Amino acid sequence: MKRVDVVYTLLTNPSKSKVLAVRNVGRSSWSLPGGAVEADESWEQAAIREAQEETGLDVSIYGIVAINECKFEEMKEHAIFITFRAEIVGGREEISRPDEISEIAWLDITQADELMPYYKNGFKSLLNGNEITYFNEGNK
Repeated sequence: MKRVDVVYTLLTNPSKSKVLAVRNVGRSSWSLPGGAVEADESWEQAAIREAQEETGLDVSIYGIVAINECKFEEMKEHAIFITFRAEIVGGREEISRPDEISEIAWLDITQADELMPYYKNGFKSLLNGNEITYFNEGNK
C-alpha cells in the first residue's frame, strides 16, 4: 500500500461557533480545506498551500488537533489525515479552483459535525481540547 499524507486546516470564526468548510466537486461532500502533501513539502507548507488554493485565504498554522488514518483497499492507499488549527491572516475568501471546490461556507458546529463526521467526539472536542505542538525541524 502506498502511504499518502493529507493535511487539513481547522479555521473558526472569533467566537469558535463556526467552522470554515469546502464542498468538494465530484463527491459532493464537505471537508475542511486541505489536500495531499506533495513530495517536496512539509505538512505545514502543504496546509498553507491547500488552504490558499481552496479558499483564497492566507493562514498561519499552529498545533495539530487531530490525526486520523484510513486504508483505502481499492486504491491501495494508506492515508494519514493531519488536521491543524489555523488562523486567517490575509487573503480574500474565493473559489479559485472551481474544478475542485464548488462552495465555501461557514458552518455552525452542529452542522459541521453532521456534514463532516470524521472527528471522534466532534468539532467541539477539537476546539476545546489540547493540541499537539507541531515543529518542523527541516532537512538534516
